[in-house]
Amino acid sequence: MVDTVPGSGVTEPPADLIRYVVGTTGLPPGVAARVVSDVLAYFGETVEEFVRRRHSELRRKRVPNADIWPRVGAELAARPIRAPALSERQLRRIVYG
Repeated sequence: MVDTVPGSGVTEPPADLIRYVVGTTGLPPGVAARVVSDVLAYFGETVEEFVRRRHSELRRKRVPNADIWPRVGAELAARPIRAPALSERQLRRIVYG
């Protein structure tokens, strides 16, 4: 569980997870805490945030929408915390809705 630091709006990653990362990687505790925080933030994205971010990234690379929707759907299905299966129409509505 991630604890919120009172009054800061910042979340603290679990201390046992930081200790685990320090023990398995040899990283200093401060660096391990930052890495854990970054990973938790990445996987803490909502489905909508993920879809919008990936759509923007792929459009910047000039990937056509016809290729983006199946790719984003597959990426959602492969995430550790799976999102519900979304149709191309639902994905488009998230981005353009």
